[in-house]
Amino acid sequence: MSAARPLTALRTLAVTAALPLLLTACGYGSQSTDDGKQSQVAAGAKKLSADEVKIGYFPNLTHATALVGVQEGLLQKELGGTTIKPSTFNAGPSEIEALNAGSIDIGWIGPSPAINGYTKSNGRNLRIIGGSTSGGVKLVVNPDRIKSLQDVKGKKIATPQHGNTQDVAFLNWVKDQGWKVDAASGRGDVSVVRTDNKVTPDAYKSGSIDGAWVPEPTASKLVSEGGKVLLDESTLWPDKKFVITNIIVRQEFLKQHPDVVEAVLRGSVRTNAWINAHPDRAKASANKALETLSGKALPADVLDPAWKSITFLDDPLASTLRTEADHAVKAGLLEKPDLKGIYDLAPLNKVLRAEGKEEVDDAGLGTE
Repeated sequence: MSAARPLTALRTLAVTAALPLLLTACGYGSQSTDDGKQSQVAAGAKKLSADEVKIGYFPNLTHATALVGVQEGLLQKELGGTTIKPSTFNAGPSEIEALNAGSIDIGWIGPSPAINGYTKSNGRNLRIIGGSTSGGVKLVVNPDRIKSLQDVKGKKIATPQHGNTQDVAFLNWVKDQGWKVDAASGRGDVSVVRTDNKVTPDAYKSGSIDGAWVPEPTASKLVSEGGKVLLDESTLWPDKKFVITNIIVRQEFLKQHPDVVEAVLRGSVRTNAWINAHPDRAKASANKALETLSGKALPADVLDPAWKSITFLDDPLASTLRTEADHAVKAGLLEKPDLKGIYDLAPLNKVLRAEGKEEVDDAGLGTE
């Protein structure tokens, strides 16, 4: 949710260290991995305007459109003889760096790094061209220590990183309760403990935190350890939908290879349709991809509830991106950004029309 904008000198000093962490929904480290392979191209398939397209995504369920699209060959099918070269990332900043460097052309990424990457480059480097997932974020607590939402006051609640999507969401929720927390230090009526999602379950088991506002599958991992879902963030949003994963593109690549971008978007739309039509097969496919990438599949008691809480959709839910940026301002982390032009949904809407689907809106944040 957090968005980078021009900061005052004082805020720059306090927040600069966190801005590179204006993460994805994940918050897992910052390394990237070149998968070292390319998708299998059908013999005789015709290339588009580029020999290959380099795509980036996370080994995470909220990026399952990319996981399943690559695993099942659904993205490659739309690209013909143009080869997919996939890379995986563990945090938004490293994916934005890769996009800026030309190491990837198209990426699946959370709202905070998309906003941050756009504003830090003064709108020059990327565009959001589609949506992918909504939801999958929960407040999970120790039921012995916290029995109601009011009990959160005075407790230690983990978020993935300072200024990340879930951190801003929690700070905004705290403010709505009438409680006060210093956004920089995390101290106040609630103690906000910035904790990497990889270690949050251990912190919960040790008792060093009382709960966490986290994305899937971390939320379901905490539940498997005895935690209780106290609040699903989706209940705070109109129609229970809010963006958690976008599709972004290098502006130069979009300009030079619009046919490739359109093919990837068509593959994404058709992958989401396949996921929604075959949820059990898609869940198994995503978990197989995770096992391949990380060496370990998710157990059923984590995978099943996590999967159910994620909605797969093509709409980038642009109005919620604007709201998320407003929440960051409200939390006192950032100054108001200029997001005009962050979206270019013309290619997606072209694909949606051809698929007989309803077009999506950019909430006044488009290129026109």
